[in-house]
Amino acid sequence: MGLIENILARPTWRQKLWQWWYPYFTHKVRHRGIDFLNYAFETEPAMAIPLDATDEVNRGNIQLYHHVVSPVKLGGLKVLEVSCGHGGGASYLTRTFRPAHYVALDLNPRGIEYCRTKHTVPGLEFVQGDAMNLPFADQTFDVVINVEASHCYPDFKKFVQEVARVLKPKGSFVHADLRYPSGMDEWLGALFSHPQLKVSEMRLINPEVVRGMVLNTPKYQAMIKQCFPKYLHRLGMDFAGVEGSRLHRDAVSGEMSYRSFHLTK
Repeated sequence: MGLIENILARPTWRQKLWQWWYPYFTHKVRHRGIDFLNYAFETEPAMAIPLDATDEVNRGNIQLYHHVVSPVKLGGLKVLEVSCGHGGGASYLTRTFRPAHYVALDLNPRGIEYCRTKHTVPGLEFVQGDAMNLPFADQTFDVVINVEASHCYPDFKKFVQEVARVLKPKGSFVHADLRYPSGMDEWLGALFSHPQLKVSEMRLINPEVVRGMVLNTPKYQAMIKQCFPKYLHRLGMDFAGVEGSRLHRDAVSGEMSYRSFHLTK
């Protein structure tokens, strides 16, 4: 087994690579209009939400965001997205559901710079900041959104505490992410044992995410080949979750668990 295979086979090593990968990825693709860093979501039969022509290329990624926020109505509310990546989800949700104010936060300054340039949407604001130390007052937001980022956080429990702090009473936390067995107890324990947050819904969405990975495979294969040196193609394909990659196989087998949650304060 080679070095890359050894790294990809070990969830702890993979997590450290994820923490390095996202800023590096932003640096490599920021001039190519890559607005989504998350995996995708597709139902059977197809979800088929109506999209503008400009959004259609990102259908699978958008459908994951659409699924995650489906338990709540964002219209007229104050919304925070923690770890917004390249801002595609924030842009779509703001344009589609028209919250009163949507704040999208990310630790990566290059990513925030890209978002501020690319996504000029009324009511949408991008802020650089730390998920474990949110730069907002107590009880500021009606909804907190977190999509496929917390597996990189050094202290997930501290993040959940911060979510509870900035949420208004009766506010909602909608969340989706992946974990390997070594991280399941910490993940579920922090969500189910918090004294202020109650899990209203939890769904295992591996089948939908696997279909989304297949849907996005041609786009992501082309992107990796265009943006990265050849020696990083295999690693890039795994992070992108293309069909046949280790991550894709782990999602199919259930070794990797992908879940969505709705919690209320």
